[in-house]
Order: sequence, then structure tokens, then C-alpha cells
Amino acid sequence: MSSAMSLTAIGLVIAATIGIGLFGLRISRTTSDFYVASRAVSPRWNASAISGEYLSAASFLGVAGLVLVNGADMLWFSVGYTVGYLMLLVLIAAPLRRSGAYTLPDFAETRFESAVVRRICSVLVVGIGTLYLLPQLQGAGLTLQTVTGAPPWVGALTVGVIVVINVAAGGMRSITFVQAFQYWLKLTALATPIFVILILWNSAGHPGGVLDSLHGAGSEWAEPLSRANGREHPLYATYSLLLALCFGTMGLPHVLVRFYTNPDGRAARRTTVVVLALLGSFYVFPPLYAVLGREFAPELVQGAADSVVLELPSRVFPGTAGDLLGALVAAGAFAAFLSTSSGLTVAIAGVIDQDLLRARLRRLTGGDYVAVNSFRIAALIAIAVPFMAWRVIGSLSLADTVGLAFAVAASTFCPMLVLGIWWRRMSTVGAAAGLIVGGALTITAVLVNVIARPPEGWRGWGGALIAQPAAWTMPLAFGTVIVASLLTPHKIPAGTSRSMVRLHTPEAVDVDRSFTP
Repeated sequence: MSSAMSLTAIGLVIAATIGIGLFGLRISRTTSDFYVASRAVSPRWNASAISGEYLSAASFLGVAGLVLVNGADMLWFSVGYTVGYLMLLVLIAAPLRRSGAYTLPDFAETRFESAVVRRICSVLVVGIGTLYLLPQLQGAGLTLQTVTGAPPWVGALTVGVIVVINVAAGGMRSITFVQAFQYWLKLTALATPIFVILILWNSAGHPGGVLDSLHGAGSEWAEPLSRANGREHPLYATYSLLLALCFGTMGLPHVLVRFYTNPDGRAARRTTVVVLALLGSFYVFPPLYAVLGREFAPELVQGAADSVVLELPSRVFPGTAGDLLGALVAAGAFAAFLSTSSGLTVAIAGVIDQDLLRARLRRLTGGDYVAVNSFRIAALIAIAVPFMAWRVIGSLSLADTVGLAFAVAASTFCPMLVLGIWWRRMSTVGAAAGLIVGGALTITAVLVNVIARPPEGWRGWGGALIAQPAAWTMPLAFGTVIVASLLTPHKIPAGTSRSMVRLHTPEAVDVDRSFTP
């Protein structure tokens, strides 16, 4: 892979990202611009931006790496990532937009009328966002290391600096344009090499096509739910993963905050339908890189599997053609890290700003407080802390780490949102108990996986339950909410009826939806 070409391509992506972000600065002036783009983003723009934000390092590099190593059962990652938006569309998209909130803690406070529930949500938003940022930084470091041989921290730091510049410059208004551009760049960067490989390989005298060369690669590799590579209890692991991905999407703070930018609930539903089509188009390609990687880069199975997308073009076509295609893929990978990191930073910064910095700045300045400047300080904190944490933890499996973030979201915010929107008997105690139980169990599993890192020899049900916790933590969280709510009917918020009307009444009906952050 040509370092010069790839660096040039990455440089162009960075320049375009900053340029588009600065354009957003020209039209970002109010607090609403920074948090929710003044709720004026059309469904098509928003769908492209959501897809650009959602397709992270795990999608661009990690899925191909997992399929390369573990086989076809890892295709459930692609299925789960996409189906998660179907769940979001059916259960919460429109009501969430009608809530009038800016962030998840805002929604929790207005629905449950509790500062305690809000603070718990704030902690979880920061925790989930930080966990999700770790693989983005890891992917950026891996990409720059593969391209140039530079230390991984250089790529991670580069992404962090650019994200802070963009988010601090224009907030949500700015990154909406950036993320929409980056989705189409990522799709082009991933699809073009595959089409070129298939077309040129056929025209070069291989009449059977490139896929014929994969015969004999190992039937066990393509067998879903297999015990390949020493995995135990694969059926449980698969369904637990699907549960996390399908229901964790609706609890990801950087995903939910984008639905607040729609003009109304109908636009939120239309946005989600378009997102499903865009995600489905994208996820066709990562498994193809894995399949081709088994033939052209088999040594990556035992090493840097996450780099197969970056390595494949130059392996198939050594020379200028491979270098050009590799540069395009590297540019798309960097766009993936930038777009997802930007969305996460906005979500985390919004919570840090509202729940931590504002009160402190008011005390320090005697009331002379500027919301936009506070948001910019929060954005710097939101990216600096994950960067330092990543430096301490070291290398991570991209898709596995993101899967754990989904498990935390599925076991905390999913019960709160689904029951909070559709069950009027949910009490404040139930909401708090569900968040605490689900959060404590899944965060413990995360710490064991990411920090303690169980040895490869840890097998059996204990290892399976910790590696994929959603199948037991999510039902426990739902059960805790229901039982605690039934035991504390006197703690049902006084304004529950009014909240339910606001959440489920179409915008055409005159209902007070005002919210003051």
C-alpha cells in the first residue's frame, strides 16, 4: 500500500471535514443550533447523517475482521446493526421526537420528574459514549499504522483534534453536514474496490471468477453457530448478541440525539425508514472483504484481522491500481472514525454541559454564563477522557467492544424508553432501579472483558455469559422496572397523563411540547 497516496487521501478527507464543519459554523449561533440543529433537518439529510454517524470503526473494519476469523456466524453483527433501527422505528422514534427534549437525561427528567433519574442517565450516557469512542480511536490508530507505520496514538490523536474542532465550531448543525457527506464517502470507499476486484479478476483470465478460488477454504468456517475457533455455547452467544444489537440501538445516546433534530414525529419515522435502506446497502460489502481475505490474506486470521479491509486491495492488485484502491479505503475508514466520534462527542458534551459545567460556570462567573462556550469546553472533555482511557487500556477488538456498548444500552436505556413511552404505570423508583441494575450488571461485564481480559482458556457458561451479557441483563432490567413500579404506585409521576398525551399525540394537535434545558 502506498503511504503517500493513502496519506493524501486521508488529508483530503480531513480537509473536507474541517471545511464543511466551518460552513456549519456560519449558520450555528443559538443553543438550539448546537444541540439539535434547531430541529430543522430534513429526513433525507438526517438519514444520511445518522448512517454516517452509525457506521463506525466496528462496521467499516471490525465486521470484516470478525467474519474473516470466525466465519459466517459473525454476519449476525450486520443483521443486528440494521434491525436495531427497525426496533427504534416501531417503538420510540416518533414519541421520542415529540417529547421536546434535547438529550436522554432531558427526556428522563421530563417523563419521571426526578433529578435522581436524570443524574443516573447522565452517568450512563457518558459511560456508553466513552466505551463507544474507544474502538473509534483504536480504528484510527490501526488505519494510520497500516498506512504509514506510525504509532497508533498518532491516528487516535488526529481524530480527536479534528472532532473537537468540528464539534466546538458548530455543534449539531455543523456535524450534520459533515456526517451526511461521510456516509456517501464511506459507501463509495467500501464498494468501489469490491466491484473493481470482481470485474478485473474476471477479465484477467479467471473465467470462474474470484469466488471459485475459495473452494476448500473450510466448510466449518461457513457453518453458522459452529464451534469454530474454540467458541462454546454459540447458540446462546448468537441470540444474546442479536438481542443487544436489536434493542441496544435505541439506547445509544449519539443515535437518539439525532432524532431530536427532526421537525416532527412523522419526519422521525421517515428518517428511520431511509436509514434502514442506507444501512442495508452498506452492510453488503464488509463480509465480501472477509471472504476474499480468506484467499488473498490468510495470515491475517492469526494476526491483525481488523486490517483486512485496508490490506485487501494491495494484496489482490500489487502496484498502482492496488495503491489507489487502498488509498480510497483508507480515506473511507478515516471518515468512519471521524463521523461516529463527532456524534458521540456531541452527545457526551451535551450531557457534561447541562449537568456539570453550567452550574460550576455560573458559580465562578457570578451568573455571567455563555452556553455555547460551555458546550465547547464540554466537547474537549468528552474526547480527551476516552483518549486517555484508550492509551491506558491499549488495543481492543473493534466489533466486540462496540457490541458491549450495545449490551449496556439495551440493559439500561431500552427498558426506560420502551416502558416509559408505552406504560403509564412506570414509577420513578422503577426507572431508577432498572437503570441501576442493568447498568451495574453490564458495566461489570464490560470491565471484565475490556480491562481484566479473561484468558483464552476461560470456557464454559461463565465465559459465555460475561462475553455476551445482554440475554440475561436485559430481561433482569425490564423485570426490575416492572416489579419496582408495581410495588411503588405512589411514586408514579404526577404529570404522567400529560407526558403520555405529549408523547403520543400527532403534532397537528395543539399540545404544549415546550422544554427548557
